[in-house]
Amino acid sequence: MRSEYDSRRVCLNPFPDFNFGKYRRTIGIYLAGALFALANWTFLDAAILSAHAHSPYGEPQIPPPVHVEFVDWVPGICSLLGMLIINFIDKDRIRGDDYGSPDAVWRARLFLFVGFALMAGGLAGSVSLLVLKYVLHGYEEQYTYYGYANVSQNVALMLSAVVLWIAQNAQGEYDYNLTL
Repeated sequence: MRSEYDSRRVCLNPFPDFNFGKYRRTIGIYLAGALFALANWTFLDAAILSAHAHSPYGEPQIPPPVHVEFVDWVPGICSLLGMLIINFIDKDRIRGDDYGSPDAVWRARLFLFVGFALMAGGLAGSVSLLVLKYVLHGYEEQYTYYGYANVSQNVALMLSAVVLWIAQNAQGEYDYNLTL
């Protein structure tokens, strides 16, 4: 195994090569889009519910205890920026397959790290927000849903980025590999 190692690669294991049939790339792209839509729909649902939250039934003078505020949006924005950065990177640059400058490989890998760091920070921020803002205060389930929606948004954005990365890495229907 070690004798087959290419010194240009970062990891010992190559990028995954999944075979989903003739339309594998299309399926992956649509699945990533569905995960992206589900992620944002979940959080927007919580934000809309929070904006229209009413006081408890029978007690009109008591306002709702918590709302979705700007701080709740920040983890999703970080994950979204990380997803965009990751998927804007040319995959051949990361592998070092193209014949550009060696600095381009280093910069592409740096941007990949920054993208994943933004996504990990978004996930960590949403989990800490869930615990510190919603769970520790002991709010009712209808209010803790805001925090759970935030975490699920970030998880779905991360899954969407991974699925899109793998789908873009898959060979298309009309790609040919010519080897001598």
